[in-house]
Amino acid sequence: MPPKAQRDLWPDVSGNTINGLGESAVRRPEPIYHHDPERTRFAALQTWFRGLPSHPLIGKARRDRIPIMEEPLAPLAPTPLQRTSADWSAVVKQKARDLGAELVGIARMQPEWVFDGFDVSQKWAVMLGIAMDHAELRTAPHPRAIAEVVRQYGRGTQVAKRLASWLRAQGWDGFPHGGPDAGPVLMIPPALACGFGELGKHGSIINPDLGSSFRLAYVLTDVPLEPDAPEAFGADGFCQHCRVCETACPPVALTPAKHLVRGETKWYVDFDKCVPYFNDTTGCGICIAVCPWSLPGVAPKLAAKLTRRQQRQVA
Repeated sequence: MPPKAQRDLWPDVSGNTINGLGESAVRRPEPIYHHDPERTRFAALQTWFRGLPSHPLIGKARRDRIPIMEEPLAPLAPTPLQRTSADWSAVVKQKARDLGAELVGIARMQPEWVFDGFDVSQKWAVMLGIAMDHAELRTAPHPRAIAEVVRQYGRGTQVAKRLASWLRAQGWDGFPHGGPDAGPVLMIPPALACGFGELGKHGSIINPDLGSSFRLAYVLTDVPLEPDAPEAFGADGFCQHCRVCETACPPVALTPAKHLVRGETKWYVDFDKCVPYFNDTTGCGICIAVCPWSLPGVAPKLAAKLTRRQQRQVA
């Protein structure tokens, strides 16, 4: 149960209900947290959380991010440069890597990824994965880990904005977004769709190279592109037999079974249990810090082992 200070600000509805827990029909998500207050029923709690005093490490990381947030986009060139979709896909991915993204993928936009109340007309989401320093992350929920999260979300925002500016200089508009605040589009579903990995029990993506030690950003655009395919290498089955994050979660927000959420059966983090602890510690990250896949050098070996196992089963 949330502490009294948070219970007094909690709306008269469960966050799990807002998220669509138990719903069999597919629908667009409702803004719930980290959105503009006027868009969420958790406005009072979110405003209280944002007003909490921050640790000096977190405060510095947030101040360092301000110039990134204020960086303007390049003017839109009047004439769009023409390339084939295959060429554009290759060039955009290389540019994103040159700008600092460790992961890049392309997903065709889907209506169910767009938060209710937002309009998204772009056809493509260029997803960006930004690696974290696991030595910092593993201190979670210490402010060192939270500051690292803020830094890497800032780096993701910078990559997204500069990629969008580069596209605009080619005559193609780009809408950039990076966390931790929420934008018009869910980040995890398009990242899964473009091959970043599989959803883990902790509610985050497990990547075969980075594990779960990365953050997401994106650029929405209409430049002609080609979609990447999802990737399955056995992480989902691994999570079914692993309880590391589940037992490490202080508020017990993770469960051993998947849940039906807006028409999809998947791993789900209990909002009503997770958020109060997250608020009390000004962030968390314990679940992805303890995930075996996040340990440096482990993910590629685990992915290769599970892939070989899958191949033997097919044979």
